[in-house]
Amino acid sequence: MAHYDVAILGGGPGGYLAAERLAKAHLRVALIEKGDIGGTCLNIGCIPTKTLLNSAKLYTHAKESSPFGIETEGVRVNWQRTLEWKNEVVTRLRRSLELTLKKAGVEIVRGSGILTGAKTIEVRPETKNQKALSESAGTASADLAPTGPLQLEADQIIIATGSSPILPPIPGTAGNPAIKDSTGLLSLSEIPQKLCIIGGGVIGVEFASLFSALGSRVTVIEMMDEIVPVMDPQMAMMLRNALKQVTFLRSTKVTAVNGNKVEYQTKTGEQGSVEADIVLMSVGRKANIEGWGAQEAGFEIKNRSIATDEHMRTNLPGVWAVGDVTGKSQLAHAAYRMAEVAVADILARRTGQHGPQIFVPETVPWALYSMPEAAGVGYTESEAKAKGYEIEVIRSPYGVSGRFIAENGFSAPGSIKIIMEKDSQRLLGIHLLGPYASEHIWGLALALERRLPLSALQNMVFPHPTVSEVIREAAWNAHK
Repeated sequence: MAHYDVAILGGGPGGYLAAERLAKAHLRVALIEKGDIGGTCLNIGCIPTKTLLNSAKLYTHAKESSPFGIETEGVRVNWQRTLEWKNEVVTRLRRSLELTLKKAGVEIVRGSGILTGAKTIEVRPETKNQKALSESAGTASADLAPTGPLQLEADQIIIATGSSPILPPIPGTAGNPAIKDSTGLLSLSEIPQKLCIIGGGVIGVEFASLFSALGSRVTVIEMMDEIVPVMDPQMAMMLRNALKQVTFLRSTKVTAVNGNKVEYQTKTGEQGSVEADIVLMSVGRKANIEGWGAQEAGFEIKNRSIATDEHMRTNLPGVWAVGDVTGKSQLAHAAYRMAEVAVADILARRTGQHGPQIFVPETVPWALYSMPEAAGVGYTESEAKAKGYEIEVIRSPYGVSGRFIAENGFSAPGSIKIIMEKDSQRLLGIHLLGPYASEHIWGLALALERRLPLSALQNMVFPHPTVSEVIREAAWNAHK
């Protein structure tokens, strides 16, 4: 039986980052993955969707460039080339990641890992995927790809099994070829003329933005009163209004899908239907807590996820969990941070100390890569009030930025909203809607993590001219 210092179940962002860091600390590490290294994010999530969205943005900019003095004719979408570019990006990044892991000394074990004891794992080969895995691995000759069950032993174990799309039991969806999840939508042979999206969360809105920009007639059906629940409701409304080519049906429940017809009922009882070539099921994701021995091993399950403390320790000695499976956050960068916290704790405990880092979900930023982008960190206005804070709210348009006007025109949507504690002026939440929001939010997350006051943003020097100057302008608006 092969012995490792650390064995990791799952090769997504949390799993592979933990593997690399631990291997560089001279520990023998096994990274067990039944699919492609990189997990959902690299292969069927973050990276491919952003690659397609960038193509959609280029197409949109070309069509709408006339007011800026650029005349274009015959601009069209070559969807097959777009898909080829998406696949090329994913493949190259995956191979680069695998090479990085091998250089660090990580041993990649291909197959399904199942806990069989406190420190033992059985890896079973995924026979149906073996050929595809060997092809995707490229030069990965050093990988372990067992043809039969392989027994591993490890002093410490990290669970990073990720999450999967939720497929609710809506009548008419099972076995319906028109129904796709986010993975299926990334490989459509052609752009659908009509697309219906069930679920107006982050994933649903990104796909709505993508395909509406490429010419699809898109309808989004959302059960809640507003789209993107993670957003501040006022900002979500502004985003919805900005996506003028998308039809949003809010406070609406899908009751059945008959072939290509999606039937729904509104909160007031009105019934209707939408016909579509493709129906995207995008109602959220669930932690992968089945199929690898979680219940048998005795893990504490909380909210259908593996419960952990702030150091990412589970209730089982010597076992940590990171990423989506913990239920703390379903963001790749949150998984990275959880992995860093777990690694620090593992290394510290090997010398009889306690881990110096903790995971703080309240200061993890989120980003929505639609057109326009949106991002936020910390509390929304309603959340801050619910926590008992007496707050002050600052709002400012992106139009105060000269660069924003120069590149987007005078009517483009853009706004920033700052929520702070009234007496101390400590920053509690910041929300952005507009270009580069995803690139700006990191600094604001740092301000919240450091519990800084509004004056920190006022005294910061922003480069000019940049869109980021809207942050400084908003901060000074508090005194106007």
